[in-house]
Amino acid sequence: MVSDEAVIGCPGVLVIGTRGAAGPGEVLVRVRGGSEAFLAWSEEPLPKGASVLVVESRGARQVDVIEWTDPIDDPLADRPDGLR
Repeated sequence: MVSDEAVIGCPGVLVIGTRGAAGPGEVLVRVRGGSEAFLAWSEEPLPKGASVLVVESRGARQVDVIEWTDPIDDPLADRPDGLR
């Protein structure tokens, strides 16, 4: 299978939660100027609506993801006191 290197490092949102080792969910990934759907695998179950980052491509429109908060979208990320 050919890996899709363009999606590695791209953010996305789960539209169907993952089940960890029990099975994939589905993620909409912001890539190539739009959004594309992929099967999403993760080590631990992640809920629908979770923000994720693609860390690996399995090819055949399948990716490995981790939960992730985009610091640009996080209004408290730059607080000098470090408090949330």
